[in-house]
Amino acid sequence: MTARAWAELLRVSALFTVPGDALAGAAASGRRPDRGTVLAVGASLCLYEAGMALNDWADREEDAVDRPHRPIPSGRIAPAAALAAAGALTAAGLGLAGLAGRPALAVATGLAATVWAYDLRLKHTPAGPAAMAAARGLDLLLGATATGRAGRTAGAVAPGTGAGAGPGPGSTGGSATAPGSARGTAQAARGSVLGALPAAGLLGAHTYAVTAVSRHEAHGGSTTAPLAALAAVAALGAAALHTRQGRREDQEPAPHTGFGRLDESPRPRPSHRSPATPARTASGLVRTALTGSYVRTAAVPLLHAALNPSPPLTQRAVGGGIRAMIPLQAALAARTGAVGTALAVMGLVPIARTLARKVSPT
Repeated sequence: MTARAWAELLRVSALFTVPGDALAGAAASGRRPDRGTVLAVGASLCLYEAGMALNDWADREEDAVDRPHRPIPSGRIAPAAALAAAGALTAAGLGLAGLAGRPALAVATGLAATVWAYDLRLKHTPAGPAAMAAARGLDLLLGATATGRAGRTAGAVAPGTGAGAGPGPGSTGGSATAPGSARGTAQAARGSVLGALPAAGLLGAHTYAVTAVSRHEAHGGSTTAPLAALAAVAALGAAALHTRQGRREDQEPAPHTGFGRLDESPRPRPSHRSPATPARTASGLVRTALTGSYVRTAAVPLLHAALNPSPPLTQRAVGGGIRAMIPLQAALAARTGAVGTALAVMGLVPIARTLARKVSPT
């Protein structure tokens, strides 16, 4: 019974919507997943679960009226235990992020602060959905800043500072912008964040829409929120299909990043579109299929909730919106050409679906 209670408190069925944030962030930064990505996933999982425990601790009095079956009001978990778990999980998340480097720790600190501010202060204010959107966006940026840390060594040559790159020697032996230097690390982190901002914005917008609907799941009665979320899902699906591709193999990294894929050297941008290849066509088909899966997963329950805004259908709409994050993350990875990463993210869907039948994600 205790294990079941903690599974409910921590919403373990929703836990599998988290790893895709870091993986999509890694893809958006133009790098392959590595040890830093794994650390970011671990940090994200800890901070997400900290938010779940803190959420129920903060809502224990409200849940005693609206959801007396929840673990804390039902007496299965003590409030102090839930609060202690939230603190321990937050510390663990920050510790894992710190192992991925200072930029990742900085992003994780902002994420933790956002989670705690939402649960303790902002949830029942107009700023609540925006705070949740910011948290998901920061989670994706955490993956972007953590990925590639292992490749940033002091002996590496920073792109654009090698032979013939400008005045002075062609070597970067003492360059302040070498990847291993403080300045080089800061530039790399800034480039990772900027490159991943569009993907973070799309994921944040979806989170905002789902959070707005969730504010009505206890009592229902709102058709406006599901309809607005439905429109947002349609717009996000179109954006996932048509937003610019990430840094493809035939492109030089964007000027503000300074780093390409770890296994490639920057090459000049072609002055014309590269011809379609079977691999690129397959990538486009995968991205289209993943986007369709996202829209279908989120839109169908939202439509039902808009037609009949009862509490059960509103809760199903929120659950569908949470599960839809996985195909959205996969689509965001696929649009950069990281098809393998996208398919790996989609592999989490059956697990999340199976657990959702046993433990509610809301």
